[in-house]
Amino acid sequence: MNILLITPPLTQLNTPYPATTVLKGYLQSQGHTVYQADLGIELVDQIYTRRWLADYAQGIADPDEREYMLRCSDIVERVMMFLRGQDNTLAPRIVNRSLLPEGPRFSQLADLEWAFGIAGSEDKARHLCTLFIEDIADYIRDHTDANFDLIRYAEHLANYAPTFDELDTALQAPITTTDQLMLNLLQKHLDKAQPQLVGITIPFPGCLYGALRCGQYIMEHTEAKVSLGGGFPNTEWRQLSDTRIFNYCHYINIDDGEVPMLRLAQLIEGKINDDKLVRTLTKENPSLVESAEVVAFGEQPSPDFSGLPLDKYISLAEMTNPMHRLWSQGRWNKMMMAHGCYWHRCAFCDTRLDYIGRYDAPTAITVVDRMEHIIAHTGISGFHFVDEAVPPKLLKEVCEEILRRHLTVSFWGNIRFEKAYTQELCDLMADAGCVAVSGGLEVASDRLLKLIDKGVTIEQTRQVCRHFRDAGIMVHTYLMYGFPTETLEETFDALENVRQMFDEGVVQSAFWHRYAMTCHSPSGHEPEKYGARCTTLSPNPFCNNEVDWTNDQGLQFDYDIDEVGRGLRLATYNYMNDLGLDQPIRSWFPGLRIKNKDKQRSKHKR
Repeated sequence: MNILLITPPLTQLNTPYPATTVLKGYLQSQGHTVYQADLGIELVDQIYTRRWLADYAQGIADPDEREYMLRCSDIVERVMMFLRGQDNTLAPRIVNRSLLPEGPRFSQLADLEWAFGIAGSEDKARHLCTLFIEDIADYIRDHTDANFDLIRYAEHLANYAPTFDELDTALQAPITTTDQLMLNLLQKHLDKAQPQLVGITIPFPGCLYGALRCGQYIMEHTEAKVSLGGGFPNTEWRQLSDTRIFNYCHYINIDDGEVPMLRLAQLIEGKINDDKLVRTLTKENPSLVESAEVVAFGEQPSPDFSGLPLDKYISLAEMTNPMHRLWSQGRWNKMMMAHGCYWHRCAFCDTRLDYIGRYDAPTAITVVDRMEHIIAHTGISGFHFVDEAVPPKLLKEVCEEILRRHLTVSFWGNIRFEKAYTQELCDLMADAGCVAVSGGLEVASDRLLKLIDKGVTIEQTRQVCRHFRDAGIMVHTYLMYGFPTETLEETFDALENVRQMFDEGVVQSAFWHRYAMTCHSPSGHEPEKYGARCTTLSPNPFCNNEVDWTNDQGLQFDYDIDEVGRGLRLATYNYMNDLGLDQPIRSWFPGLRIKNKDKQRSKHKR
């Protein structure tokens, strides 16, 4: 049968999201004809054209704004060619600031010579072009379509959505300009594939609205069955009770999609009854029935990238930081080295979910075979391993296999800062093509690291990062603030640890996340073990992931946690740009005040 797999707007613009490529490889191995489409990159490719922007400009009332958009339309296609690597000769004109119409984002432009050096004209130009296309996106969002964004699509409707009400209202409203563009693209793929089954992946909240618009359209205009799956349903819809979502799809698949999608295809073909479906929610039965039936990770075929418009992806440089740019610059092949996390103990992590809690690793030979297969498909030799944490033993064997085959590749991925990363292993990784790693230092406090069962210490992390630095491998670290029982002094100490690591040159990039207690994590399952108590009384009818919590006094913190977050992010942004390393830690929090505990307690009771 014919199956169409869709990535809705919007994920990343520099490389395909891997879900459809993995499912296509598997479902084709089972005898099905599978098509795939990335509507995000196709939508951006339609908007950033001379014709579309010129037509759009005609509807702008303000003459100065209309003239600005017309100037943008004159050069936009050349800018997109540059961002695709198809016309690098534009770099000198872009860098000398004579080509691009400069919108609001240019007013906060960093010192380009300091950021890129006097010889980095192509990187400078890429950064300027990124600002240019972001300015256009900002204008469309602010004046025409509040749903549009370069990396998200109506994300505000999906974030923290306990009920389906707001989304349902938005989906019943008239379609927007960018909605219509997306649906026109979808129709072309429906005409080509003539599918009996359409699978739509929803990896992030910023894809949900687009996915449901597509499902709505398919159900109204075709006889095809629509199934939703991906990271968002896996974390948010395991306790679903509001069946209005099934006005926009027929099925929802939970956890790994290979077996659920195969069974759906067999059901549509009349080969099985619906009681044989696996981890599939329906309107008649929205309750999740868990199943251990999966395809062993080592037995899956290689991902299949055929059918995706690989020449359309654009390479952006949103920030000047070289490590940060890896997420948006370069067309990295995304793949997993192993399934799940080999550690799966961290208290804050969703370890109760299959994609983290079930560890399943193939052999190094299988991993490198897949890499060679993907290189042959895409022509790209760079890889981003999107594992929760790449297993160091398997990584060592993969590096040895890459060198044994004399392959020339580049790669980066997530790791844990554990003792296994000796100088010898880091040097081996660099020889095999590793250019960067990212890993969680999380709370940056030895007491809290022990509490959350991270399995690392501050000093151990520093030593591992020194090994990476000496091997020439860049390091990004994920950081967390606001964990239960964390004191303000511990937060200041954590920032000081981070400052010292930047000052020593052992990390190049970092990002702070505010701790969120989730129902799939050890801390959400047993909050009392971590000095907290859950205050969420019953499941929401729609999305269920983050839960409310307090300490024994009826509050979370006796200080302004939002102000703390602002100070942490400001300090770290400066550190990434080699600024403010001599500035006192407390100076980043000028407006921070300790709250009145009694007042907070009485407010909470009301």
